Amino acid sequence: MSILNVMWSGGAPFASIHKVHQQILSQTSSTTPVETWLLQGGVSDCGVNVDGAREWKLSSARLKGRHFWRLAKPWMRAGFKKALVESGAKLLLLDGLGVARALLPLLKKLPHIRAVVIFHGSTRIRAEDRVLFQHFKPSQLTLVAVSDTLATKLGQDLQLPIITLRSAFDPVAFRSQVLSRDDARVRLGLPVDGTPVLGAVGRLEDKKGFGCLLEAFAGALRQRADLRLVIIGEGSNRAALQGRIDHLGLGSSISLPGHLTDAAQLYRAFDWVAIPSLSEGLGLIMQEAVMAGVPVVSSDLPVFREQLADKGLYAAAADVDAWSDVIVRAFNNSATTVAADQRQELAPEQAWLNFSQAARALLS
Repeated sequence: MSILNVMWSGGAPFASIHKVHQQILSQTSSTTPVETWLLQGGVSDCGVNVDGAREWKLSSARLKGRHFWRLAKPWMRAGFKKALVESGAKLLLLDGLGVARALLPLLKKLPHIRAVVIFHGSTRIRAEDRVLFQHFKPSQLTLVAVSDTLATKLGQDLQLPIITLRSAFDPVAFRSQVLSRDDARVRLGLPVDGTPVLGAVGRLEDKKGFGCLLEAFAGALRQRADLRLVIIGEGSNRAALQGRIDHLGLGSSISLPGHLTDAAQLYRAFDWVAIPSLSEGLGLIMQEAVMAGVPVVSSDLPVFREQLADKGLYAAAADVDAWSDVIVRAFNNSATTVAADQRQELAPEQAWLNFSQAARALLS
């Protein structure tokens, strides 16, 4: 059986999605042909190794049929259909709702092709989406969410069964790539002494909550002036965040090193990792940090409690005072003890086993 892995795009905003799809595809047989399509962006932007990918170089407006592109939609879909038939694929792994909208209508006349749609986060469901999904029998279409929390929400919105495939990593392989504390700090230009450092990783966008984190950290410094904050990532909020750092005169305490392709190797540079997101489908940063042996503080979201239960350290999302308090509390805690408790709760070895078995069943 050949598999066609269809992604919306490459680039830093989609790096975690590529990671998830790579982990799923790692469960296929070594003899199974796998081809990847990138509807937007290029292979060099993916952040992971994607061999033999086809780059369609389509604009978002064209894919979504906006403006005059609505008239060209039949020709675009005809091109997709021709390429689908030529690929010989028997299974499509589709990246979320946008890709599903573009390709699923073609499968109505290609019943020999099965599709799996992976939902990575909350999304706005339209009435026509429900009609589209309900057209297919379960034998041809499977809807999958990366967490129980997301699966429940999508199930309510779509009134269809959603399978949970909680994303996970091979913990042994992951830890083998993580740099030591000193090496990671040197990479980030941080002191290798006992300076306490709070780290964060993610896109510099509103939904990641880094504006709140920055303000909360500024408050925490009034009680712990020795703290440092590093936020790894890039995005549209960089200028605003950097401007606020400069205005507060905190350039020596807070740094924004940008998007780093080796970010997953650098967690041990931090004593704690902060995840101030306003919403998440799963939150791979939580898994990566805990596997690296670094404890996390996070927004009090159901999807984070799904993973760490009462072993997490939580603050209300977007609540600056609550976040300031939890940062101080974290650094007054034993990071080693909390990290061990969180690792036991996350149970990455069992999570990887469960994920591997579920992914193989999904692709069989």
